[in-house]
Amino acid sequence: EESSAMFGSAIPSSGGPSTPQQFLNLANLYLEQAFSTSDPGIALELCRHAEDSLSKAKKTVKNAHNQAAVEGIANAYIGLGKFLESCGHADGAKAIFKKAEKLGGNISNLDQPTNNYRPSMIAQTLGGASHSPAGGSQYVGSAGSSQIHQQQINRIPAHIFAENIGPPLTNEHRLPEPDQRLNNTQQLVCCLGLLKAAQSPNIIFKPIAIEWLQTVQKDTNEKERLNGMALDIIRAFKMEKIKDTKAIAEVAYLAPVLDKEMFNDLLEEFYSAVDHSGLLKSQQLEGLAQLIQGADHGNLSADDLVKILGLLSTRLMDTHQQSSQHMYQLTMAVSHVLDAMADTKVTDLDREKLHEPLSSYLSGLKKSSDPFLVYQAAYAYQALLCVPDDETIWQAAMRRTGKVIQGVSGLVSAAKALDLDKLIEGLENIQLGFAGASKIVGAVRTTYSELTQGIKFVDSINEGLSFERKRDWYSALRGADVMIQDGELATFRRLVCEAPCRYDPAFQWGVCQRLGELAANPMWDTETRQSAIAFLGEIYKNDLVWGQQASVNQWILNILMQLSSKSGETSKYAERLLRELETSGDTRKQNLYQACLENGPIAYPLKVASPEFASPSLLDRVQDKSHVEGSIRVLRKRRTMERTNAVYIPPQAKPSLLSPDDTRFPLMEMVKEFLKSDRKVLLLLGDSGAGKSTFSRELESDLWQSYESKTGRIPLHINLPTIKEPEDDMIAKQLRREGFSELQIREMKHHRKFILVCDGYDECQQTHNLYMRNRLNQPGEWDVQMVICCRSEHLGSDYRDRFQPGDRNQRMDSSLFQEAVFTPFSIDQIQDYIEQYVSIHKPQWQVKDYIDAIDLVPSLKDLVKNPFLMNLSLDVLPHMESGGHLSSKHITRVGLYDLVVEQWLVRGKRRLAEKDMSSRARAAFEKLTDEGFTLNGIEYLKKLAVAIYKEQDGRPVVEYSRCYDEGSWKDAFFLGEDKRLLREACPLSRNGDQYRFIHRSVLEYVLARAVFDPKDKKNRAAPRSALGGLGSLSSTIDIEIHGSDEEMMINSEQEPDSSSPLAWRSFVDDHSLLQFLEERLRQEPMLEGQLLAYIEHSKKDKKWETAAANAITILVRAGVQFIGVDLRGIRIPGADLSYGVFDSVQMRETDMRNVNLRGAWLRQTDLSGADVTGVQFGELPYLTMCGIVQSCIFSPDGESLTG
Repeated sequence: EESSAMFGSAIPSSGGPSTPQQFLNLANLYLEQAFSTSDPGIALELCRHAEDSLSKAKKTVKNAHNQAAVEGIANAYIGLGKFLESCGHADGAKAIFKKAEKLGGNISNLDQPTNNYRPSMIAQTLGGASHSPAGGSQYVGSAGSSQIHQQQINRIPAHIFAENIGPPLTNEHRLPEPDQRLNNTQQLVCCLGLLKAAQSPNIIFKPIAIEWLQTVQKDTNEKERLNGMALDIIRAFKMEKIKDTKAIAEVAYLAPVLDKEMFNDLLEEFYSAVDHSGLLKSQQLEGLAQLIQGADHGNLSADDLVKILGLLSTRLMDTHQQSSQHMYQLTMAVSHVLDAMADTKVTDLDREKLHEPLSSYLSGLKKSSDPFLVYQAAYAYQALLCVPDDETIWQAAMRRTGKVIQGVSGLVSAAKALDLDKLIEGLENIQLGFAGASKIVGAVRTTYSELTQGIKFVDSINEGLSFERKRDWYSALRGADVMIQDGELATFRRLVCEAPCRYDPAFQWGVCQRLGELAANPMWDTETRQSAIAFLGEIYKNDLVWGQQASVNQWILNILMQLSSKSGETSKYAERLLRELETSGDTRKQNLYQACLENGPIAYPLKVASPEFASPSLLDRVQDKSHVEGSIRVLRKRRTMERTNAVYIPPQAKPSLLSPDDTRFPLMEMVKEFLKSDRKVLLLLGDSGAGKSTFSRELESDLWQSYESKTGRIPLHINLPTIKEPEDDMIAKQLRREGFSELQIREMKHHRKFILVCDGYDECQQTHNLYMRNRLNQPGEWDVQMVICCRSEHLGSDYRDRFQPGDRNQRMDSSLFQEAVFTPFSIDQIQDYIEQYVSIHKPQWQVKDYIDAIDLVPSLKDLVKNPFLMNLSLDVLPHMESGGHLSSKHITRVGLYDLVVEQWLVRGKRRLAEKDMSSRARAAFEKLTDEGFTLNGIEYLKKLAVAIYKEQDGRPVVEYSRCYDEGSWKDAFFLGEDKRLLREACPLSRNGDQYRFIHRSVLEYVLARAVFDPKDKKNRAAPRSALGGLGSLSSTIDIEIHGSDEEMMINSEQEPDSSSPLAWRSFVDDHSLLQFLEERLRQEPMLEGQLLAYIEHSKKDKKWETAAANAITILVRAGVQFIGVDLRGIRIPGADLSYGVFDSVQMRETDMRNVNLRGAWLRQTDLSGADVTGVQFGELPYLTMCGIVQSCIFSPDGESLTG
């Protein structure tokens, strides 16, 4: 066991061996020990030293010309070869036999027993005394090392690393949706790692990774966003004045996934920090080491590595007065640089300026009292020896997987695992390749007696570490790193058990360190971490198998103490094992155990792959900054997804309201030309349902498709009714609704351009010039082009003043303004619409069925020229009578809406009936059904429409939050299960806390139905008695009165309905609502009596003047002619009587303020005493002259004119 004493006896006191005999004696000693030991690993190590001694003996013999010595060396080579052959190392034996043959050795009878070439026989050829120990001779038989390896594998319990499980999958790998906020930097590294791994053909992806990649590969913006975050983290790190350990750990964690430019930028930052820091800071060295260790090999150039190594070497040699920890950090950084050099095959290391001084300094660290520094120095030295190599045995695996798997562990794996057999073969070649050795260092086992007798831990370690020649344990540990990184744990177990250097204390030290780090790493699952701890326990308990390295056992105890000091199941498992090991082994081993526990764990913590980052992390701070482009991408994606697969027919338009229809042109092309021009405002006019909203959404979608990030104009769709007071900073209000921060809004205001697509100008009851009121394109304000949509009937003759741009002095500039007017569908567009509708919605009818129905119903041909009415018609036609009965139908706009709303409620009721409901909701639904679900739905809609006009002045969007609105008028529509069910079934849409009718025209229809509902019982009879005082009335419509005489006779003194919307709001300018009531009047003559009643009662009471003005406007629009009627004293201020017929009508003392009489027939109408202030006759007063007027003179007071 105590072979160090034997080694010492073979070396003269004056120093190392120098004569052929001394070298041969030493070789004899090594060979005798090799024959005697039962440990194949130690035997091979001793053979290596024997070969080294014989090589030196051969050199000295040549110089001394001693033939007897030459023969002895030849025989020694033959003995060594026979021994290697018996151990199953045929290639090594063959090489040795060739050396013997060159020295004249007789290799013809190699089949004679190996004992003839025992070391004692070799020594006798020189007449020297044998230095072999007493006792019989033993050597490994011809069974071969593979059987021994298998026996040792079997001594590890089957549950320890039983299979290759792949890299760990952790919570960080919940892959984000595009543009979603990232949870942490680990998640960012995972995403970037996947994108990088996708470029390699040798990576196998898990299904979750494949799905994510397919999504992101289609979205170039998402890839830019992720790479941009990595770049921003680096920038944020560089701006940090104090770079603490957590910030360094976070930025270094990015190393595997950075592109070359970003990596070099970060590498230069760390290099400068180390180069210019007066007092060496360990965290900077740690960061540099982590950065190089994690770097993708493609990012590490030979020049950079040589430059960094030169700096570290200089700083290392200047730290003789620094702390051991600083030296350790420097040495570790040097190790990682040298690892990278070995991996990337750097071959031009300056031997005189860098290689030799560094190797000398590292060798000198062997004398350090810090065992971890000694080990790190030995590791760095081995890496240095591998730098000039053309190829290293683990490089193939490194090149195949790179470092990218570090970032995506659990989601990918290498297509082919590291070939363990080739790795072991390479290790054996290193072990048997003895050339170049310059100094004898033994693979000496440390004993418990030495450790317990006061020999320091470091003394037991440094004797087993080689600083003078290449050793196989370094290469084996690099291979182990690849296996652990890839999750090839069963292969790692085989490597530990089968590697030729498995008995080398340096290898065992490195293995134990890796097992400890694996156990400490929370990325691995509990079972794997506990298996790593159990592996450490097996090495400790079965040290007879592992070479009885007391220093390794001491290291294992230190690792277990570190692990047990943490929290969690793994800690408890380590603590239980630590208690179990207390009674393991003999007294000496137990004494070692007690000494370790008394001294406590070591100062250097185990390194894990999942570092702790600051809170908030650099990523958090990066994501919390404005980063406008990321939020714009979110907006773009959301708005694009909201663009449903709806029927869309590119609309046609004409230049203005007065332009003939044959001047039509494609509207989208015209808008794009506008956006290329210097004009600022484009007004799009159209009737209700003409497709303005549909076009505005299509335009926005088209603009998003062509949007160029960072430089392009940002499309912003604004539904004006949803913005409170859009005349004041409407862009900022809309951006806040879209989730932009104030910082982002300010940045966009001053640095970005917009294309505003504003819809619903008429719906928000606007009269302001939004361009002017928002100060658009003024210095320091928003830089925009505006496309704004409005109903044509909403505007007066001077409508352009509401839209034309102007300067800060309110001066209008018509050159910056353009307009276009939607035209009705053509026959071809109707055909295209039907085809698209059938393709998308798959109704019962086919295209031909719809076309035939439209041909059969003449009134329908005009309706379907309007896109919205077209959609409603196609929806309800299959529910109407088919065949020849359709030809008798007279379908009006209001009749179409009647059917649409009722069908909508029927489908809503059916949908609710099929849903799972709570008992409370089910009871409410059954009650509504018993009372008549459709009837309840229509009543709900009517009341809601009335409330919108009464409480919100017609603003169509209702915002409801129970927190803020409870107790208000809104409760009647939002509180209770019955109201919730009705809302779900009604033609309403919801966006967050905003509710509205599916179309403005539906709201107007419902309000018109609130004025007069033909299915309301109170409207079953017309109050004809109320007409008695008006005299005769002629109408162009046919009136049919249904009901009994009793129903028709109503007291003329009875007041009309004061709750009707007609009584409290003027609808004279609401053309769409008036159209519904006009059509209703044509269908339901009963409405005529109600309207006339309002007019009659206005004579007696001023409170009916609004209702009377509304009523007479509806009657005139419906074509009712007033002939010989007595209208004296009626109050109709603001009424629209344009093109009405008032023949021989008595209108004395009427209130006709601001009445519109444009085109009205007023023959023999008496207006004496009437208040006609502000009346519009449609033409100016004029004088008929008898002759040509040559001149005219105004009086000085402006009251008279003489011609």
